[in-house]
Amino acid sequence: MTPADPLHPPSAAVSNPSAKLWGGRFAEGTDALVEAFSESVSFDQRLWRQDIAGSTAHARMLGKVGVLTPADVDAIVGGLSQIRGEIERGEFRWQLALEDVHMNIESRLTALIGDAGKRLHTARSRNDQVATDLRLYVRDAIDELADLLTALGDVLLDLAEREADTIMPGFTHLQIAQPVTFGHHMLAWREQTLRDRARLLDARKRANVLPLGSAALAGTVYPIDRHFVAEQLGFDAVSENSLDAVSDRDFAIEFVSACTLTMIHLSRWSEELILWCTPMFGFVKLPDRFCTGSSIMPQKKNPDVPELVRGKTGRVVGDLNALLVLMKGQPLAYNRDNQEDKPPLFDAHDTVSASLRLFAAMLPNVTVERATCRAAAFKGYSTATDLADYLVKRGLPFRDAHHAVGAAVGHAVARGVDLSELSLDELRGFSSLIDADVFDVLTLDGSVNGRNHWGGTAPAQVRAAIARARAGARAAR
Repeated sequence: MTPADPLHPPSAAVSNPSAKLWGGRFAEGTDALVEAFSESVSFDQRLWRQDIAGSTAHARMLGKVGVLTPADVDAIVGGLSQIRGEIERGEFRWQLALEDVHMNIESRLTALIGDAGKRLHTARSRNDQVATDLRLYVRDAIDELADLLTALGDVLLDLAEREADTIMPGFTHLQIAQPVTFGHHMLAWREQTLRDRARLLDARKRANVLPLGSAALAGTVYPIDRHFVAEQLGFDAVSENSLDAVSDRDFAIEFVSACTLTMIHLSRWSEELILWCTPMFGFVKLPDRFCTGSSIMPQKKNPDVPELVRGKTGRVVGDLNALLVLMKGQPLAYNRDNQEDKPPLFDAHDTVSASLRLFAAMLPNVTVERATCRAAAFKGYSTATDLADYLVKRGLPFRDAHHAVGAAVGHAVARGVDLSELSLDELRGFSSLIDADVFDVLTLDGSVNGRNHWGGTAPAQVRAAIARARAGARAAR
């Protein structure tokens, strides 16, 4: 007897072709390997809400135009409602042999209501059906993420207000550059959330176009009313071209692209938090419940949430790349390749949603070590630019002022002191324009308070920006 080859198992037909909703043309059942390889219900079943909503609207439209009888419409709508309840209660039996979410629901509907269930698919194809479901899903996902970004932005406003007077070093090249306020830094994070939300809502406009009615690729011979369906489902417009409607996945790529940028921002925040909570920085303490320990080193407190968000950003970047590569070689119209659009789409949505929720829960409980932040800002000659600006205001060209201050910094480095710790005579050795009032601009408070303009880091401007943001939010509601 020949031993079994685990790499090349025997091929076998596992189902009668007549059992398939599309099986009339076929003489043999689907191969077992093909059945396992081609199913999508294991992941696309999460579209069940959208599928039931789309089918309900489609049935009502067919009744409106006279393709279905009122009795058929009532039976279909009632049957779909029953299926919704079964799924919500966990009673629905998903079958891999039925391939996908659409055929699982249609098969169950037919079992419940008989021939009326078989009439539901009149004037549509799985091509325009899945395109509709996916657009509904993306629309729902955008609305969820937009709300989460708004909530996270509100958290950042609260944190910015709490730390409006907290001075910390600002960095370029990860080198101390100039003093800023912690509140100003949190408002910088919030600006990123505003752009993320705006991108999602802009993408929503292009996602919110109804493809249903395009059928397989060419439209349908039935007297359908697509605008009625669009109104039922809350779409803003109806697709203009049936070929494009069933094959377009731009809206999914746009959505995942927006998700990717959101994760890029969260990853940058994560990197800062990871640095700030190390003993070398010591700017913040993360709450214990958002950290873990070491299996061998009892002293460790690891910033796992920021680290995981930073790591999961790579997943979402990969999701975007997967969709781009998936679409790049496809001719019009629909191709089975597009079955693979859902795992990266779902993964990007799930990852961003979880990350936003975690940050919104973690940030209000972050402890800012104000004294440590201030002491760090005192290092690195962060008020050197203030001294240069002081000299410019006294008539010295900026390049000459830059050179003089650079020499003063070199002198301070050699002495191992800060600029503010040099004597007036020492400072005047670099420019005769320096007077005793120079020490007002060499302090950390003088530096940040001096940047008192729209968008600046001064505490007064931080509070003004917070007030504008909250007023805008109230107006938007």
